[in-house]
Amino acid sequence: MIESSRIKALNNKPITDGKYVLYWMQASQRTEYNHALEYAILKANELNLPLVVYFGLAPNYPNANLRHYSFMLTGLREIKSQLLSENIKFLMLKCQPNLGAIELAKDCAILITDRGYLRFQRELRTDVSMNISCQMLEIETDVIVPIELVSDKEEYAAATIRKKIFRHLDAFRFEFPHNRIKICSLGFNVKISDKFSEVDLDDIPSLLNSLPIDKNVKDYGFYKGGPSSAKAMLEDFIHNKLIHFNDKRNDPSEDYLSNMSPYLHFGNISPLYILLKIDTVQGFNEAKSSFIEELVIRRELSMNYSYYNEYYDCYEGIPNWAKLSLEQHKEDTRPIIYSLEELESFETHDPYWNAAQKELVIKGKMHGYMRMYWGKKIIEWTKYIEKAYSIMIYLNDKYSLDGRDPNGYTGIAWCFGKHDRPWKEREIFGKIRYMNAAGLKRKFDIDRYVSNIDNLEY
Repeated sequence: MIESSRIKALNNKPITDGKYVLYWMQASQRTEYNHALEYAILKANELNLPLVVYFGLAPNYPNANLRHYSFMLTGLREIKSQLLSENIKFLMLKCQPNLGAIELAKDCAILITDRGYLRFQRELRTDVSMNISCQMLEIETDVIVPIELVSDKEEYAAATIRKKIFRHLDAFRFEFPHNRIKICSLGFNVKISDKFSEVDLDDIPSLLNSLPIDKNVKDYGFYKGGPSSAKAMLEDFIHNKLIHFNDKRNDPSEDYLSNMSPYLHFGNISPLYILLKIDTVQGFNEAKSSFIEELVIRRELSMNYSYYNEYYDCYEGIPNWAKLSLEQHKEDTRPIIYSLEELESFETHDPYWNAAQKELVIKGKMHGYMRMYWGKKIIEWTKYIEKAYSIMIYLNDKYSLDGRDPNGYTGIAWCFGKHDRPWKEREIFGKIRYMNAAGLKRKFDIDRYVSNIDNLEY
């Protein structure tokens, strides 16, 4: 049973007498705890039709590079294998995802897709819905509580959305079965135009080499894509790290983070699956509460921001009080100004900031606390506040596996006062929160963090 609040019709067209049910998998790259896939299976069984799962491999996805594609394709190869074992055809086409969906919809009875919150994700789905002749449904599966059920507006902060999420959370906090398809589609012949080419996932290095993407941002293998890697990472966190999460999650010199964000970004693991796994842990109530705050409240707050604020990825999206305060201090003298090239190459005077940027560049993920410090210093070291914002977006989207994401955009906006409150007024920062190296030294063994990053092998 898929909750009706997860289901949204994207057009008012009918189910046709097509030859198959089409699930356009894009944001939710997994077979388990995938409400969109489950709905597609149920609908195919109801209509006595085979199910085809389609993924559109954009040759030049916005701001994606070798690192992102390598992680994603590794996971998709695993997903293809899982679907084949369940007698479901997986078809990957090298094309703009919306164009492939429109092509395949010519012969399908109904098109079902998952949901994305970013601007271009919504645009792709809207384009498809307008250019096909069958019904198109969007099934929300990458949040626990459907975003529009929680709120019909942009929320001010975690404090305002928390009670709204908890009001509904228990109604969605349950396991649901994985259904089996009745009609095998493995031998089903899907007609496609000659202008679309099917992608071979057996040789990922050759596939990556064929794509016109930035190949300078390499994948050093610190995180391996795919549902099985996501589950293994989660099990390690539960058994070895959760006990200390409440006390040590903010300490960059320790390793007590779940590292789920890359896998959540690519849809390799469901937030509901993670929550239910955490629920089975006995004790550790404070640690569990802290983790659920991050997984559910903070993460779904970021979805709310990206969905309801059209300026979620630029300076215009921050609160008016923060914008006014920063504008009043825009002429303040910066102690030092660094170029984008110096920042990108971690060549500043600050060893802690350099370590954070180096971690991002090499590992594809920065410790969450250091990302806050990283952002605050870019504000301090950049002449124009709007430029500081664009630098953060550029660096995070380019290097982070969990970049190009509501969480990433919201985290950057937080550095400029979003979902925060006014603080004591300072030069440069105005009333937005300030962070400095002395605070790192006082709270953590920050030199140990620097040493850990310096010793990375890559």
